[in-house]
Amino acid sequence: MKKRVVITGLGPITPIGIGKEEFWASLIAGRSGARKIDFEDYDMDQYTSQIACTVEGFSLANFIQRGKDFRYFGRTSEFAMSGTKLALDDAGIDLEFVKKKKEPGKFIMKGVNPEEVGTILGVGAQNMDLCEKWFIRFLESNGPRKVSPFALPHVQICSVAVNVTMKFGIKGIASNVSTACASSNHAMIDAYKQILFGEEKIMVTGGADACITPFVFGGFVALNAMSRRNEEPEKGSRPFDKNRDGFVMGEGSGIVILEELEHALDRGAHIYCEMTGYGTTSDAYHITMPDPSGEAQARAIKIALKTGACSPEEIDYINAHGTSTPLNDPIETLAIKEVFGGHAYDVPISSTKSMTGHLIGASGGIETIAIALTIERGKIHPTINLETPDEHCDLNYVPNIAIERPVRKAINNSFGFGGQNASILLESYVN
Repeated sequence: MKKRVVITGLGPITPIGIGKEEFWASLIAGRSGARKIDFEDYDMDQYTSQIACTVEGFSLANFIQRGKDFRYFGRTSEFAMSGTKLALDDAGIDLEFVKKKKEPGKFIMKGVNPEEVGTILGVGAQNMDLCEKWFIRFLESNGPRKVSPFALPHVQICSVAVNVTMKFGIKGIASNVSTACASSNHAMIDAYKQILFGEEKIMVTGGADACITPFVFGGFVALNAMSRRNEEPEKGSRPFDKNRDGFVMGEGSGIVILEELEHALDRGAHIYCEMTGYGTTSDAYHITMPDPSGEAQARAIKIALKTGACSPEEIDYINAHGTSTPLNDPIETLAIKEVFGGHAYDVPISSTKSMTGHLIGASGGIETIAIALTIERGKIHPTINLETPDEHCDLNYVPNIAIERPVRKAINNSFGFGGQNASILLESYVN
């Protein structure tokens, strides 16, 4: 009999709230996390976009006892470890913090076998704050003399998952997936397969990213991809609105606990929802622009429905990729119409990014958390700043005000640079 995979823990670290209750309250209220930013020592006049959704008041020490290893972590790793702590706590997995002399402290999971727990995380970039810091140090010293021996190991993308496994004693698979804006969805799909094929009982998955750094942010400025509403940051992210002018960068992590159903039931875990299907495709079109036809995006959604044995008419909600860019929004709308036909006009669609900004590799994880809470609580968060609908974006995007609506089955779309498409099907758990 096919194994079933459920979500039992949620760990959001976001620009609009840390922890599921603060995050959810902001979503339903339609709060924006955008603000004006400044990179010290850099000419901000070169940055045509100067707004982002930053996580304010964040400290790893609020989640994990400070140790000497803290000095080496990048911000992406810190977000991932903190989100993992929240998610494991929310899943009801007991953690005991152990610290030996001369060693960094770590958690020991009690009541579960650490060899049956794995980690697959989505990361769009890497610990770019460290990468930029140490490269500058390298240039200043005209060589590696002032570069820490711990610099390179913690810059790598794989260090994000590795730091999570070391800090929480996780001894199953440790892996990172990097597929730009689709990284979290691809990571959750791979984690789902690990459980489906009997490799693990529990998976720590989702994603983390911290791309609000001078170089990465500047790279997106060079692409003319981000909003220039510098005097009204909270209005910058406006998916599906006629007057959108680009996305707003976000940061944080969205960590979820996937668990084999029988294992979850045996330990009396709370079940938010079930993951039942997935679809992945490639545009094979352009390094940044999506295929205007939306064909591959539509096919990813269709495959997710097929693997989940779900008809289009059964879908009650779509959490859109919804980036607020001139190209993505109408193309995603076209793909949804291709899949759902007339039902496309009936199904509520919303963009979490209208409030959190675009968290790049962490986006799909954050949006999965939003869907899990939507299914559990029967409310759909709005797409804020949708004031003047684009004529090519004519579906129900739940503009500006949350609605109450029972949701049994939902789709999560993530479409990354290079045409990397990943859709996930989530549904309410029925015994």
